[in-house]
Amino acid sequence: MATRQLRELNAWLEQRIQERTQDLEVANAQLTKLALQDSLTGLANRIALLKRLEQAIERTKEDAMYQFALLFLDCDRFKIVNDSLGHEVGDALLISIAQRLGQILKPGDLLARLEGDEFAIFLDQIEGIWTATQMAEYILHQIADPFCLPEQMVFINASIGIVLGDAQYEKPEHLLRDADTAMYHAKAAGKAQYRIFDATMYRTALRRLQLEMELRQAISERQFILHYQPIVDLQTGTVAGLEALVRWNHPTRLISPAEFIGVAEEIGLINEIGTLVLREACHQLRNWQKQGLVESHLSVSVNLSAYQFAQPDLMEQILQILAETELEPHCLKLELTESAIMQNADSATQILRDLRQHQIQLSMDDFGTGYSSLSYLRSFPMDYLKIDRSFVQGLDKTVKELNLVAVIAAIAQTMEMKVIAEGIETPAQLAHLRSLNCDLGQGYLFSKPLLAHQIIDLLRVESEKLRVQNSQF
Repeated sequence: MATRQLRELNAWLEQRIQERTQDLEVANAQLTKLALQDSLTGLANRIALLKRLEQAIERTKEDAMYQFALLFLDCDRFKIVNDSLGHEVGDALLISIAQRLGQILKPGDLLARLEGDEFAIFLDQIEGIWTATQMAEYILHQIADPFCLPEQMVFINASIGIVLGDAQYEKPEHLLRDADTAMYHAKAAGKAQYRIFDATMYRTALRRLQLEMELRQAISERQFILHYQPIVDLQTGTVAGLEALVRWNHPTRLISPAEFIGVAEEIGLINEIGTLVLREACHQLRNWQKQGLVESHLSVSVNLSAYQFAQPDLMEQILQILAETELEPHCLKLELTESAIMQNADSATQILRDLRQHQIQLSMDDFGTGYSSLSYLRSFPMDYLKIDRSFVQGLDKTVKELNLVAVIAAIAQTMEMKVIAEGIETPAQLAHLRSLNCDLGQGYLFSKPLLAHQIIDLLRVESEKLRVQNSQF
């Protein structure tokens, strides 16, 4: 009896163990699936994609004829959809994109959602790079068709980076990195495009990363210095103001703003640099005033980026800097581009009016290169209109440029704004501008941008010339 009961007990225990084992296997399978699957779209996730890429890399080392490709897709302007229509619509759009992309893949390919609005497409057993480019073109065409979501139709585009897999790759992460790099080049080229990765892109990305790191260090160590370019009264030849131009005093070389301003804007450092420039320019001019080195009417011009102009506490920052430096507001001239104003068109008028109410001078920079609409120009209170150097450079070459500058000067004069011409390099250009009654100008004909002490030397020389001329009368 005891033996039979013992056998029954063992049988019951074995059955329970088997059931538990099966439960564990099911649970483990479910966990594995969850670990490899995107929760929103049901697609493969980054981990699953990396596993598939690892297998493909191993196969290229065993089979010289095997080729594969990876496409990195990022939706253009997806943030606008999220911000304007809400995250529910954004999620619905991602699901619809996943479904549309899934329908165009062949067996063996893999579609994965990486994060946010980023997708990756693994193309298995391709004949060559043209297979990947044809797929990219087809995807761009498919994505461009409207997505009919519940109670909402959404239009969107995408940018695609392509990398061809080969035996030289050792890690799947490197494939993903290179496809991502190519995708950013596609975005930079104008979006809704694709680009194929090459080694030049990687070197460029490394230089860019190095520049970002050094730029952050430059801000913390205050490696930026200002040069000042004289703004001259074209009728009298006297210096009426100075434009503050930032330079990066890198440990190995002096870097012009053309090389780093764009990067600073992209990584969110432009406001810090802009604030540094504004504070230093105001501080420098006030010091010169206290020392009696400059005339009281002299102003300093500082460029204001679109990012700075969009800051909600812009006015507070400017007034605080003026208070700290004890500079009178009318001695500060802020230069804004047309695009900077139009990017913030809804609030621009009020901001500009507030600035003028505090007696801060305003100048529209690079006029003629952007919107150049009289309707909006009439709405925005400006003191100066600055003619872009590209028009000034052509003054002594074509009648067309001369007529265009004449029109811009006439517009400014009609609206009771003074005209500043930049990039003056020849006496002929100066003569043309004087004949058009342009008020002010700057350029290498007068002086290149100079360091603070060099500017003071230049002003002293100018002052001495005027003294001699006055003594002759």
